[in-house]
Amino acid sequence: MKIHEYQAKALMKARGIPVPEGVVVRTVDQAVDAVRQLVESTGNPVVVVKSQIHAGGRGKGHFKEYPDLGGVTVVLDGIDGGVEATKEKVREVSSQMLGSTLVTIQTGDEGKVVNRLYIEQGIDIETELYVSIVLDRATSRNIVMASTEGGTEIEVVAEETPDKIIKEEIDPAFGLTDFQAKRIAWGLGLEGDAFKNGVRFLKELTAFVADMDTDLVEINPLVVTTDGRVMALDGKMAFEENALFRHPDVVELRDESEEDAAELDAKEHGLSFISLDGSIGCMVNGAGLAMATMDIIKYVGGEPANFLDVGGGAEKDQIVAAFKIITEDPNVKGIFVNIFGGIMRCDVIANGVVAAVEEVGLEVPLVVRLEGTNVALGKAIIDESDLNVVSAVDMKDGAEKIVELAK
Repeated sequence: MKIHEYQAKALMKARGIPVPEGVVVRTVDQAVDAVRQLVESTGNPVVVVKSQIHAGGRGKGHFKEYPDLGGVTVVLDGIDGGVEATKEKVREVSSQMLGSTLVTIQTGDEGKVVNRLYIEQGIDIETELYVSIVLDRATSRNIVMASTEGGTEIEVVAEETPDKIIKEEIDPAFGLTDFQAKRIAWGLGLEGDAFKNGVRFLKELTAFVADMDTDLVEINPLVVTTDGRVMALDGKMAFEENALFRHPDVVELRDESEEDAAELDAKEHGLSFISLDGSIGCMVNGAGLAMATMDIIKYVGGEPANFLDVGGGAEKDQIVAAFKIITEDPNVKGIFVNIFGGIMRCDVIANGVVAAVEEVGLEVPLVVRLEGTNVALGKAIIDESDLNVVSAVDMKDGAEKIVELAK
């Protein structure tokens, strides 16, 4: 589960982690009023207008409606013109941003509509750095990654200058130790007050991550101010879905308008579903078999349109829901149902497929491979339904058939 920058900063601020002052707004008038609040509280006439969407690269992105406008805009008008000049510029910028479509490297060409902005105080920045804490599933431990290349995508740094990435593995029994935090701060070139503040920041942030069950916390950039403070100028967070029962306050931060509608629908029906970019829709029982199915589709020259695990105990209604979710994807040119009946019975799947086709129709080729419990009954149900279904004897046969039919 992802949250917005302003939400991430509110969580960090509550834990004493330094962040700039800011106000989230949904209207132009609120944005203008936020300028007054920030200037009065900070004394700084410079503000930053930040689009709030669940995607990175906002600063380097652009709006479809306003190609010259980025998703993050620094308003400097107040330096010479005073607060009123800042207000007028914020009014202009926010009226363009709100309701417009922001395209970034992570949204793809379709972009995302901006429905809220974060108006933040300007900061006197001396240095921009990078820090993230990510769960390494290979070791089941959190890893701190830091770099002097703040403001740059970490993927670019990893590819072009990997020696500039500092890594420290966190032992969950001890957390980030003092010597590890100091080693990172030294590696980032921090000195004096910035060094002490940087060590404190890293310790507080890693403790926050452990308590909140995050998959990822990325601060890009982490900034050092001219007076030696260290603070999060940005904040990207993703939380482990399976741990959300421990964090009802985080669940309340969910913005469903930023999430994939099909994935939300699947979640409501107890299905494991992830949208992908291919053209072959998959309906499988079991996560391992689902991944193997996607692999075999790619092996024979196709591209899976989704990961969809109906689980071992799915009922007929869930199968119908799964089928609907697949067919609602306009990119799907063929569907491969691949079921091995262990706990899940093949006749239940067959009845669900028949009911789904009767309800939503079938406008693309459908290949079904059934094996396991009640396989004969399942095949009989399919055969007697008069559906335009192609049977497969095994996974590879089914993958080859659906990829060819989808052409």
